[in-house]
Amino acid sequence: MKKIRLSAKAIIICDGKLLTMHHLNEDGDYYILPGGGQRNGENLISTLKRECMEEAGVTILVEDVMHIREYIADNHEFTGQKPGFHQVEIMFRCQLLDSSKIGQGEEMDERQIGVSWLPVDELDQHNLYPAVLRNVLKDNNIQTIYLGAVN
Repeated sequence: MKKIRLSAKAIIICDGKLLTMHHLNEDGDYYILPGGGQRNGENLISTLKRECMEEAGVTILVEDVMHIREYIADNHEFTGQKPGFHQVEIMFRCQLLDSSKIGQGEEMDERQIGVSWLPVDELDQHNLYPAVLRNVLKDNNIQTIYLGAVN
């Protein structure tokens, strides 16, 4: 039986733009929120602060939970990459405290090629994952906390 992985993600919006991790694979560019998996003994706030420093080189203030989503790989187009993978992502509203080293993450993800600021009103023009955020953030839909098992 596989375990469910917990992940903390940062929603950082400054001047109408969303901070994202820019990735590249054989299908092209895509963007994800900064953040990652929780380690044993680490609380979600510490996870998110660590991951944002590792991936993006930023120090953040973690605020309220904005959204929760489940990623069940077997239900999506990426099932072949991680069959049986199940992750619960808790997305927090965050503020930048120090961005002087932005883009200089110490432990970038394998496919990460940098960081990008995407205009919130143009998110539907980019391969942002989870895709549901393209409309949720654009419409400023903060009423919906649990987004479901969506891609």
